[in-house]
Amino acid sequence: MAKNLSQWDPENPQFWESEGKRIASRNLWISIPSLLCGFAVWLYWSIVTVQMLNLGLPFTQPQLFTLAGIGGLAGATLRIPSSFLIRIAGGRNTLFLTTSLLMIPAIGTGMALQDIHTPLWVYQVLALLSGLGGGNFASSMSNISFFFPKKKQGLALGLNAGLGNFGVTTMQILIPLVMTTAVFGGEPMVLKAASGWLFGKIPEGANTYIHNAGYIWLVFLLPLAFATWFGMNNITAPHVTPDLGSPIGAFVKILVMLGIGIVTAGGGFWLMQPEAAGGFGISKWVVLPLVIAATVLLLRIVPAGAQYKQNLSRQYRIFNNKHTWAMTIIYTMTFGSFIGYSAALALAMKVIFGFQHLMVDGAMTHTTPNPNAPAVLMYAWMGPFIGAIIRPIGGWISDKIGGALVTQIISVIMVGGALGVAHYMQLAYASATPEEFFMPFLLLFLLLFFASGIGNGSTFRTIAVVFDKEQAGPVLGWTSAVAAYGAFLIPQIFGEQIEAATPERALYGFAIFYGICIVINWWFYLRKNAYVRNP
Repeated sequence: MAKNLSQWDPENPQFWESEGKRIASRNLWISIPSLLCGFAVWLYWSIVTVQMLNLGLPFTQPQLFTLAGIGGLAGATLRIPSSFLIRIAGGRNTLFLTTSLLMIPAIGTGMALQDIHTPLWVYQVLALLSGLGGGNFASSMSNISFFFPKKKQGLALGLNAGLGNFGVTTMQILIPLVMTTAVFGGEPMVLKAASGWLFGKIPEGANTYIHNAGYIWLVFLLPLAFATWFGMNNITAPHVTPDLGSPIGAFVKILVMLGIGIVTAGGGFWLMQPEAAGGFGISKWVVLPLVIAATVLLLRIVPAGAQYKQNLSRQYRIFNNKHTWAMTIIYTMTFGSFIGYSAALALAMKVIFGFQHLMVDGAMTHTTPNPNAPAVLMYAWMGPFIGAIIRPIGGWISDKIGGALVTQIISVIMVGGALGVAHYMQLAYASATPEEFFMPFLLLFLLLFFASGIGNGSTFRTIAVVFDKEQAGPVLGWTSAVAAYGAFLIPQIFGEQIEAATPERALYGFAIFYGICIVINWWFYLRKNAYVRNP
């Protein structure tokens, strides 16, 4: 069993070279695959929903977008308590338990997908629980930030986040592959529309083992649970987790804090549901701030002892720092875009390019299958792959020339990319032959993923420099929590605008937001009298 580290000073060159580097590297390389699986379980609805549509399951397109969105809502909300777990419960304790908890939605999804009659509410609950994988990002990044010196954090955090983000790409390649064969047994379902995988189309009428989309992750999660427990460390030094206590006590705190996030996310989703579905139909723009505020408040008032409250109060000081709010908005532009597009792109491609858009009796229809449609699952992995692989490079470049400057350059690129995607999306959704516009649409979307990936690395570099050692970890977690709501908002916005037959408006709105971020980044970090000049 790995020991607790009561002395930890990575800024001391002698300590770093003699033992710190070796310990930090071991924790990093166990953290990365654990985070990868978290992303995979969190976002596998982006692929599962496409296959559910191909199987003809009795759900509408907006309902399927909602499944992708609720996982995003839960994952983002769970990042709020996860932001503060390391200082309260320790890195090894947190990563072990949160990695192990991913087995619950993985098993549940596999079981649900074996029955064609599984009701929508079961999938909604499972999507909510898959948010546990999204929450892991905040605790993982906060934990790694404590292991490395500031001059190494751009690359270390870029590797953890970037390779962890490969969970999206890994999932988008692996799930279509394992659905083609009876890896875990069970009865197959029959495709009612052509599907696809990395190397081509799968014809209508073929068998698919969609339940493997859940079960396959147990192959990785079981050994990773052992690796996190026996290979990682809690840092019990004064600046990290000085009052750790027993592992059981730490697990109880983790479960209580994550439970609060599950309850507030579930409550928020219920409030947003239309009255016909048993909800209240309240706007998401009203509900999301309420979910965030309720989560932050409940975490503070939960009866968990004086040490817990004292520790959490110290971390809540980040909310008094104006840079916390500036970086939250900027990071939402980069990571929020990456994760939101990852969650929504496959289904959006299916809906826009998988159907012919025809004028019938004076009205545009969008329900006729397109025989020349691209195989969505052949292409869906490319964007997340580019965004993930480029992220460490974004951190490395930012270590050289400054994070804010890199962020400003990619922000301009993202404005242009979003406007270009909107143009080709509008043309495709009004065409009987939308496949003509697929390639420019795809290339511009890949540009958005490229820019957001670079920006993910550059913004974390800025945070590591602007904030002191005590606040940097919680700020990393908090900003990633708010940004992760992109995984909820972007699928929801796409679904709403597609239902309104104006999908291009989603991208116009994103372009306006990117423009606002350009101004904020310039004011705080690039103008002549900036608060911190190009950190």
